[in-house]
Amino acid sequence: MTTQFYARLSNDLTQLLESGVNCDVSIEVDEEEVPLVNIYKVHSIILQSRNPYFKKKFDEINFNENHVKVLKLPNISVKVFNIIIKYIYSGKISLEKLENSLIFDLLIASNELELDELVEHLQSHLVNDNSSWLRLKFAQIYRTSYQVKSFKIIQDFCSNIIAKNPNIIFGSENFHSLPEDALISILKQDDLQLDEGKIWEYVIEWGKAKNPYLPANLDKWTSENFLSLKETLKGCLPHIRYFSFSKKDVVEKIYPYQQLLEHQLFSDITIKFITPTMPISSIVLPPRKILNTTLPTRNTFSSNIITKEHVLEISSWIDKKETPYIENNPYEFKLLVRGSRDGFDVKTIYNICDKVSKTIIILKVKGTEEILGGYNPFEWENNNDYAKNTKESFIYSLNTANKKNSILSRALNYYSSVLNSPSNLWLSFGCALYLKGNLKTEESCYCMRSNEYPIPIRSGEFISPYLSPPSVESLFSVEEYEIFKIFLK
Repeated sequence: MTTQFYARLSNDLTQLLESGVNCDVSIEVDEEEVPLVNIYKVHSIILQSRNPYFKKKFDEINFNENHVKVLKLPNISVKVFNIIIKYIYSGKISLEKLENSLIFDLLIASNELELDELVEHLQSHLVNDNSSWLRLKFAQIYRTSYQVKSFKIIQDFCSNIIAKNPNIIFGSENFHSLPEDALISILKQDDLQLDEGKIWEYVIEWGKAKNPYLPANLDKWTSENFLSLKETLKGCLPHIRYFSFSKKDVVEKIYPYQQLLEHQLFSDITIKFITPTMPISSIVLPPRKILNTTLPTRNTFSSNIITKEHVLEISSWIDKKETPYIENNPYEFKLLVRGSRDGFDVKTIYNICDKVSKTIIILKVKGTEEILGGYNPFEWENNNDYAKNTKESFIYSLNTANKKNSILSRALNYYSSVLNSPSNLWLSFGCALYLKGNLKTEESCYCMRSNEYPIPIRSGEFISPYLSPPSVESLFSVEEYEIFKIFLK
């Protein structure tokens, strides 16, 4: 039987580090805030025996006139290196009292110093114990994780989130800068919850962004243009599930880009399109495992207009989060009014929403498929006209099939941020979003340039000038509208 005295060994080595006795290496850590506490005197024999990074570095460095080797680590902070050097000597690390951002910095530094054991432990800690923080900082975490091959645990965590909520990447402003290996890893996922035709469109879009010289009009493309795009997408194309496309998508989306595909593959797609039972020689990847195939984007709260991703986005705006919630929405959306169920008159809104605060209005604009709306933290009042100021209200337009990115416009605390006027049968958010009369039969709603909400939520041709009568182009009616009461879960 072997008796192990690791605790005593750990304590002795920690005391050796603190004593500074017989140190032959000086490590300089770059930290502008504390320039006088950035030199660590350590023992090369311990660091080299514990870590291949330091062994390689110390072999490359000669002793100076004081018989000391000097190593500079300019990219690591004092706070992070304090933890690392104590871990190297003692084999101990405590994360309970550390901020998650510091733990993530520690992970990056541990990877740089090739501390493989610590890299795996820190990833597991973040994923298992601090997943909510990873979701909150998802964009930053995802970009970083795919620049580092050893961050496999976090990569798998991110891939799982993307599979359930693909719009967080495909709908991102940074989608075009997504690394190729990251995009390929997404395309490989069998449970990616996105229609294959839509995936194809995003892949083509990504490839075009890498070739900005390509003509905007596909009719003007040459064989060289298609060849360039094919070369860019050569790593992505094998992971498209071509035989899962609908017939409509084959005609509208694959045929125009047939030159990107190998001749045999395109021939087999055509054969399957015309004669589904005929055998083919191309590899047929399995269809993706789409959940709830009958209603892929419908929420459990039963909206006729918005998706789960929209709800998460609106919730993040209420909480003034820089990045949208991915999962674990802190709010419940309770339906109060629906036009097709309760009627489209503004009077109906005041009757049902009287004395109700924290409501979100959602409008589907007739003819454009836009989704507009606003958030009112105050109570709507059926027997009182008021104008109130707040910085908590906002108006918005949501991303749709025809519009890639959502637009958020927050109130600037002007007197008329929210206007409640049942006597005139209208309600508005300043003059930036104005609703009047019967929202479906009367074309009386409009958006105007506004001091209260400085960012327009519609494109320029649909926005009226400030303090002018609304232009004909800006007037609209709605196909449907809904109002939800927002509850904290």
